[in-house]
Amino acid sequence: MPVSVNLDDLLDEPFRDLPLTDLVNAPVSALSGVSEEEAQGLSLVFGINTIADLAANPFIRAAVAITRMAEAAELPPPPPA
Repeated sequence: MPVSVNLDDLLDEPFRDLPLTDLVNAPVSALSGVSEEEAQGLSLVFGINTIADLAANPFIRAAVAITRMAEAAELPPPPPA
């Protein structure tokens, strides 16, 4: 089943009409706000070349997990049943 989402705010113009299955292989610089120079830095330092590489990077994944756990720890406890 095809998925349709509007990612215009997240992507540079040339990449906005690509299907999700192609976006994962797009360069990191396809993301709005990531310059070619920054993409080169990510490639040199972390071996990140594509959007999929960025999503799979263990440092990125760890940072997201820590942030989510911190957010969950700040939630009030559920009322007793």
